[in-house]
Amino acid sequence: METGLADLLGLIIGFLLTLMVLSYIIGDNFLFRLAMAIFVGVASGYAAVLVIYNVLWYQLIVPLLTNPMANLALTVPSALLGIWLLTKGSSRLARFGNPVMAFLVGVGAATAVGGAIFGTILPQFNASTNLLNLQYASPNGAGLASWFLKGLVILIGTLVTLAYFHFGVRSQGEGSLPQRHPLIENFMVPAGQAFIAVTFGVLFVGVYAAALSALIDRVRFVWEFILRFL
Repeated sequence: METGLADLLGLIIGFLLTLMVLSYIIGDNFLFRLAMAIFVGVASGYAAVLVIYNVLWYQLIVPLLTNPMANLALTVPSALLGIWLLTKGSSRLARFGNPVMAFLVGVGAATAVGGAIFGTILPQFNASTNLLNLQYASPNGAGLASWFLKGLVILIGTLVTLAYFHFGVRSQGEGSLPQRHPLIENFMVPAGQAFIAVTFGVLFVGVYAAALSALIDRVRFVWEFILRFL
C-alpha cells in the first residue's frame, strides 16, 4: 500500500510539474518560474549531497578515520585548501581566497586543455591522417570507391575549414592593403563557410530532435496519466 501511494504521489507531482513547464507555451508565467525554481533547488540539493557524500565523506573523513597516518599527507592539504576557500564567502576576507581560486582555475584549465588535446585533437588528427590509408580499406576491395570518396570529402572539408579560419596575410608592399591568395579567398574560404554552415545545421537538427523527443515523451506521459485515472 505504501509503495502504491508513493507511486501515485510521484505520478501526480510529475504530472503537475509537466503541466507547469508546458505552460510556457502560452508565455512566461508564475507556474513556469516556480517549476524552474523547484528544478534548480532540487538539482542544487542533489549536487550538494553528492559532494558531501562522495567527496567530503569518502575522500576526506573516511581515510582519516580508517588510517590517519597513511592518509594524512593527502587529506590535510585538501582540507586546509577547502577551509581556506571558505573565505570567499565573506566580502572582507574574499581577497585571501584568491590564491585558492587561482589554483582551482589553473588545475581546471590544465585538465580541460589536456582533455581537448589528448581526447579530441590528437584522435581527430590520427583519424584524418588515416582517411586515405589503404591499410584501413576493405581487404577484398569492396566499397573502395565509396571509402575513397568519403575520405576525400572529409580531407577537403578539413582543409577548407582551416583555410576559412586562417587570418594570416602578407602585405603586397608599403601602402597596400594585405590580401590573401586568390585561391584561398575565392574558393577555399567559401567552401569552408559552406562546410561550417552544414555542420551547424546538423548540430541544430540534433539538438532540435532531442528537444522534440523530450516533448513527445512528456506529452505521452500526460496522456497516459489522464487515461490511467479515466
